[in-house]
Amino acid sequence: MSFTAFSGDFSSNMFTSVENKFITKYLPQADGDAVRVYLYGLYLCSVASDFDPAACAKLLGLTEAKLLEIYTFWEECDLVRILSRQPLYVEYLPVRNAAGRPKTVRPEKYAAFNRELFKLLQRAQKDFKPYEMQRILEFLENNPMEQDAFLLVAEYCVKKDGERLSCSHILNKAAKLVREHKYTYEQVEADLADFNTREKELQRIFSLLGIARKPQDADYAYLEKWAALGMEQAAVTAAAEALKKGSLATMDTLIEEMDKKNVHTAQEAKEFLERRRLLADAVYKTARRLGVKVQDPRAYIETYAEKWLERGYDEESLSCLASLGMKMGYGFPELDTLLDTLYTRGIVDGPGVKNYCAARERQLRLLQRIQSVCGVIRKTSSALDMLEAWRSWDFSEDMIMEAAKRSAGASSPLPYMNKLLSEWKREGIFSPAAIPAHTAPKAQETVREFKTEAAISADARTERERYYAPLRRRAAARAEQAKAEAEKDAEFSEAERAIKKGEIELAKAEVFAPETMPSLMKAMNEAKKRRAAAMVRLGFTEQDFVPQYACKKCSDTGFLPDGRMCDCYKG
Repeated sequence: MSFTAFSGDFSSNMFTSVENKFITKYLPQADGDAVRVYLYGLYLCSVASDFDPAACAKLLGLTEAKLLEIYTFWEECDLVRILSRQPLYVEYLPVRNAAGRPKTVRPEKYAAFNRELFKLLQRAQKDFKPYEMQRILEFLENNPMEQDAFLLVAEYCVKKDGERLSCSHILNKAAKLVREHKYTYEQVEADLADFNTREKELQRIFSLLGIARKPQDADYAYLEKWAALGMEQAAVTAAAEALKKGSLATMDTLIEEMDKKNVHTAQEAKEFLERRRLLADAVYKTARRLGVKVQDPRAYIETYAEKWLERGYDEESLSCLASLGMKMGYGFPELDTLLDTLYTRGIVDGPGVKNYCAARERQLRLLQRIQSVCGVIRKTSSALDMLEAWRSWDFSEDMIMEAAKRSAGASSPLPYMNKLLSEWKREGIFSPAAIPAHTAPKAQETVREFKTEAAISADARTERERYYAPLRRRAAARAEQAKAEAEKDAEFSEAERAIKKGEIELAKAEVFAPETMPSLMKAMNEAKKRRAAAMVRLGFTEQDFVPQYACKKCSDTGFLPDGRMCDCYKG
């Protein structure tokens, strides 16, 4: 009967199966004799024949004492259990369940390694603590990375970090290489050479974007992502030059936009970015003319600017129409509707647009004269079209103003003026002197205080603010009251303070100590869980702490994000 056997939960097969975990974790730290003994004993577990320890030791060229010593080593690794030492009887355990008890690191094994590592640390003027050196040696014991390869990683970190060198950074970099199955000196050297190339690329991008900090490990993920999208490095550089300032996240948004447009080469990028710049300039200039604030032009480019330029409207024409639109109270949607109308009528070239704008300006001045007599009249396209129709009936401005004087008391002055003028046209009356005494009487006059357009606009803004201000105050007061009620609870209050403190510490760690970010993030998440549990217990939700405005579209300000007035005003 063999002196080795499987445990009850170790499956027996017709072949000798070696688990990958044994190969990756335990085989590299064991010498050849230990591996031979383990594998041969594993084989003997699957054969039902008598084979005693003496025969095994003789076959492997070992003494029985050495055989026992080797199995004692594997027992420390939790791979076998020695049930009897005299006679020797060993039970093999599944590798998947093996944890391995800590073993004393043999100093003589790492003497040369320690000397070279100390030289590198002296160059950086760093002195690792004993426990940090122990962590490094334990890493080498438990991972198949070559000592020279690890020293190469340490040398890279010394050059990169200088006085800010840390043990954690070296270990994190080495662990990343191990996860990528890069163990040898040659593999690590090739990876770091590639890494140095990418570092130079990233530093160039940082310089173009005006980012002062040094590249962090997380930043390289962007380069990998852009390369995976098929972006040439020159195309990425062109994108950074076009942005001039911003973050890698902003840069990533632009790269994704380029990818959607199938722009990947340097030449394609230059053409796309120049076109994008022209479109963005058109959006910003149009927005300034309209009096609308635009932060991100992308949505306006895709919805409006591309269509306008494709139809042949140049920058000067758009500026002229936008100036007219501001006087009409237009935003981008209304200006787009106007441009659709002009395009349908064939008004596209510069002279045509100028003539249209000049005609509208004359109509606006006439409408302003009518307002001085009749009071406030909305500046709409239909109102201006009505003025244009009256002029096409061959009525002079004097006749139109005469109709305005007779319509001053009407509730709707323009329809009343239209009625008068249509009667005069039918009767062939085209001068004030020809108006007969029996013509339609003046509308019932009401006392009107004349106000300038600026004063009327100011009064309207005041009324709107008087309407919206109480709504915002009530929404803010409800949120503040709910927050104050929750902060009376000790658990909620403590978690809230921990979250605020954690946010500050995370911001600092991102710049000065990236290796501490995982632990800080873990503490932050735990604080958020405590806060959430306290909120559930108190009956609050996150929405209770945020002002809940009556109008979700304008947040009780009266104005939409594109600058237009909201239709929720009830004044």
